[in-house]
Amino acid sequence: MSKLPTPAERLRSLIATAGSLTLHVPGGRCDLIGAHRVEAGRILLDRPDVVPLEPEVAAVLELTDIVPTPARTRVRARATFAGWLGECDGGTMALDLAEATLQDPAYGADSEISVDPDDFAAAAPDPLAELEADLLCHLDASHPGAIDRLARLIPPHHLHGVRRIVPVRLDRYGVVLRLEFAARARDVRLPFPTPLDKAEQAGERMQELYARARCCRGGH
Repeated sequence: MSKLPTPAERLRSLIATAGSLTLHVPGGRCDLIGAHRVEAGRILLDRPDVVPLEPEVAAVLELTDIVPTPARTRVRARATFAGWLGECDGGTMALDLAEATLQDPAYGADSEISVDPDDFAAAAPDPLAELEADLLCHLDASHPGAIDRLARLIPPHHLHGVRRIVPVRLDRYGVVLRLEFAARARDVRLPFPTPLDKAEQAGERMQELYARARCCRGGH
């Protein structure tokens, strides 16, 4: 059973929750704040001023995903969407995707993964994507004891020298804790017993992790 979202699912989650995107077109660029959505695998934009008045324009959209909690290294992933931008009804523009790439250390430290446009169109955002930032910040700020309990699920030899533990990811497959050392950091994923299908199951899955942690002594 997978313990990670597919790259296509990850891209759909990123674009669904991004507050801003950077648009590059020939001769110009601009930042788009709250001006996009995804429908049927196409990225729809409110028409930016920098886009030339042409039937189709080559365009690239970029986004950077930031850890919502106060971790030492905040950039979590980068994504790029390239294709052709054309007019839709009502002054909206649509990017017909030609290629998409994902850079995310969860899939390999130096990996740049290419995602097929059809796979992107078929994928759905993670059920927790819209809630992830609030849930992680609440866990970090309001439940430090819970973080300590979850840390019992990590093998003790991974905890030697740890100065701080911060939750940095939450998706349908589990929660990721960042172990911060003096000069480095390591992310450890704690998988749910079974992936959740809807956001309402998040509390139940977290309680299952806490129950497992209560059975651990010294991290075993």
